[in-house]
Amino acid sequence: MKSLSCPDPTLEKTEVERMRLDPLAVGCVESTSIARGIEAADAMLKAANVRLLAASPVCPGKYVILVGGLVAEVEASVRAGEAAAADTLNDAIIIPNVHPQVLDAFSASTAPERVEAIGIIETFSSPSVVLAADQAVKSAAIQLLEIRMARALGGKAYVIFTGEVAAAKAALEAGAKAGAQNGLMLATTLIPAPHPDLVERLL
Repeated sequence: MKSLSCPDPTLEKTEVERMRLDPLAVGCVESTSIARGIEAADAMLKAANVRLLAASPVCPGKYVILVGGLVAEVEASVRAGEAAAADTLNDAIIIPNVHPQVLDAFSASTAPERVEAIGIIETFSSPSVVLAADQAVKSAAIQLLEIRMARALGGKAYVIFTGEVAAAKAALEAGAKAGAQNGLMLATTLIPAPHPDLVERLL
């Protein structure tokens, strides 16, 4: 019989479709109800001309929707999602011009030539971590390694990135400030010289 518990986090990655649109706006809505989350996803797609980049249940029993498109369309879509989610709405964000690294980081497909300092931002919601990752990579010369959106994480989410110590610190501060906008920031960590064994595990 298939287990109903959250899956092994080392095997779970969020599948995010890529869009070739510049500038690309993205919107993310998180509902505390799977049923209402699916309803919100439908409302978002019907309300505006957007592309569904990701939609899936996440732990613990929440539902996350990520859409992309032109700014006005994404704004209309997210507003429709918020209305449909209603009292189950946990978090929602709109990023008018998302950094290209953000979408790559969902699949953890980045292979940096070298890992320097490591920064980690952890939040209580998927939308907040997307916003934090976008602001982090826009604020300093860093490379996003992975965004993990609350799958097998008890509802939490995190982003990991690398860069020189000063750049990683600046990115950490900017990302944490953005992630705290809706009061769902949890923790940040900066590791100036990570052990090679840890780096291997993270990649």
